[in-house]
Amino acid sequence: MKAVSLLSGGLDSQIAICLIKQQGIEVIAVNFKTPFFGANERTRRAAKDLGVELHIINPGQEYMEVLNNPVYGYGKNLNPCIDCHAFMLRKAGQFMREIDASFLITGEVLGQRPMSQNKTSLNVVEKLSGLRGLIVRPLSAKLLSPTIPENDGWIDRDKLLDISGRGRTRQMDLAQDFGITDYPSPAGGCLLTEPAFARRLKIYLDMNPDVPIDHLEVLKAGRHFYLGENNLLIVGRNQSDNEKLAEIALPQDYLLRVIDHPGPTGLLRPAAEEDVNMNEAASIVARYSDAKTKDLARVKVYHTGEEDSAYFLDVVPGIPEQISPV
Repeated sequence: MKAVSLLSGGLDSQIAICLIKQQGIEVIAVNFKTPFFGANERTRRAAKDLGVELHIINPGQEYMEVLNNPVYGYGKNLNPCIDCHAFMLRKAGQFMREIDASFLITGEVLGQRPMSQNKTSLNVVEKLSGLRGLIVRPLSAKLLSPTIPENDGWIDRDKLLDISGRGRTRQMDLAQDFGITDYPSPAGGCLLTEPAFARRLKIYLDMNPDVPIDHLEVLKAGRHFYLGENNLLIVGRNQSDNEKLAEIALPQDYLLRVIDHPGPTGLLRPAAEEDVNMNEAASIVARYSDAKTKDLARVKVYHTGEEDSAYFLDVVPGIPEQISPV
């Protein structure tokens, strides 16, 4: 018999997999990849250490409907937790049927998160997912109604747990028992729960309501400025930002770099080509370079992959008091 487990890479989801595997069930893990959360090296390493196959699900633009129109609203920021969990379980359920698995596993703990992991929310999520009775939450199973796998004897309910609340003492003891040594601190792991990112995302979505989801990767880097009518300028904070901006630039984006002086990469994403004030953008990029005290700075402007067609602007570096990132 096979089961599909949602694997975040966190401690709870790892323990959930161990509890089901020790009952002789084959477990296949899934992880969801969006610009806001998803598979990273830690998740892949956790799957390898647990000895389970990891399948990455990229929901693409379909996830924007969850983000923009959550039936059960948002948490403190822009996190549609209940709708998001139901969406992921529904998608995991489709995968479960494709591989002929029998039920789903999650690492959810009753009462650990006040909005999405109380009994009412867990029941709502199960109903919305269309998988009534097929979602096993091994860490809190004894505090919840028995599922089909338990009632039908696929798994032994007595070997499941009754953990609740925000404490992690029991999980950490279990981690020792199962030989789990690599797990993150209990942070959310979702950018939608972070106030600064949520604010940045909301501004961008208000201006670009139909944006493709893969265009949102750019929101995770640099300082952000809006020029003219919704033109977004991002200025790298460090080498990592600079490399990321160069890597994810779209064909219509402009890249800006000060020449002859160390400094950041700027990425200008124009809302409308005719509304681009390139001198203003270049001046801001120069402000954050080592040319900021010079009378003039020369800035290279080009599209990604088209450096041979670059042009150059001589601009006065911006004055700090006049430059305010959002």
